[in-house]
Amino acid sequence: MDVTQLRSFIRSIPDFPKKGILFRDITPLLKDPDAFASAIDLLTSPYIGERIDYVVAVEARGYLLGAPMAYKLHAGLIPVRKPGKLPYDKISADYALEYGTNSLEIHNDAVGHGQRVLIVDDLLATGGTAAATRALLERLGAVIVGCVFLVELEALEGRKRLSGAPVTAFIKY
Repeated sequence: MDVTQLRSFIRSIPDFPKKGILFRDITPLLKDPDAFASAIDLLTSPYIGERIDYVVAVEARGYLLGAPMAYKLHAGLIPVRKPGKLPYDKISADYALEYGTNSLEIHNDAVGHGQRVLIVDDLLATGGTAAATRALLERLGAVIVGCVFLVELEALEGRKRLSGAPVTAFIKY
């Protein structure tokens, strides 16, 4: 299944989670076994054969893509979570969203110095979530191999917040 076909599985929902936001919903893609498999193949394709120690998935939809990607890349999976969800010692970073602010946390022993990580999330909008994730990983000494997204909202210029890191996105609006 190619990118154009995968794009047809993304549903647009106006005024969610608040008025003026056009939400790109990947649940129809996740529901279709062929589309889901094709999306995972597409997301992992640039990294096959590259040493990836960990796939770092961002809560919550990033987990849905990150887990099968980690399996396919024979890498560990590290969750980045919203505050109060991780049980062990952690570090945190604040970030701005398209429609507010939030914070992310990661265990302070999630990665070691020099370990190679791939950041994955379903969507790149303003880049705040990915930039906060990147900052957490860099504080732990990780090497960012890349940031990969299924969907990118180009008008919000999230790539600019990730300058210096390879960014890959497949379905662009």
